Amino acid sequence: MNQAKIANLVCQLRYNVLPKPRKLKNVKGPEGRSIKLQKTLTKLLKYERIELNLNRADETRGYVEQLISQAIRNGCQNKTVMELANFWILEKQLIYKLFNVFVPRYKSYCTSFTRIYNCPRDYPGSYRKKVVLELKGNPYPSIYTHSSDGNLLQNVLLSEAKKQYHIKHYEKFI
Repeated sequence: MNQAKIANLVCQLRYNVLPKPRKLKNVKGPEGRSIKLQKTLTKLLKYERIELNLNRADETRGYVEQLISQAIRNGCQNKTVMELANFWILEKQLIYKLFNVFVPRYKSYCTSFTRIYNCPRDYPGSYRKKVVLELKGNPYPSIYTHSSDGNLLQNVLLSEAKKQYHIKHYEKFI
């Protein structure tokens, strides 16, 4: 059998999807649950960063990863991928965004397409854990600062004094 055909049979997701679904309760039952996931997935594709509960974010993340992965692998000409996109994306103009913005952006990615950040608790005793779910490479500023000193004033002043000391010390040897 050809290697290309085998690659289409094996799931190549870059995000580990749990085999059992989360317990997202809804008064409308399973249909209401899927509608809730459709709305969340549509918002994520539209805004590229949303804040929501951990359970819904984690499950939505799996569906977004699968949708983008299928779009990258099979393209917009595949009937199954178009049906999948048509089912999960409620705002139909976002299907265009999926194939013309997200597919080129994530084509060379070798990691997952999404990222989850924990939010601080709103008040003590809050029982729902809030997170931020975002698509990587979005146009917004980063949530996480990569600075090791935390940009505290004393740390910035000390690092500048350290640089000046090393410059003066180095000039003595020149």
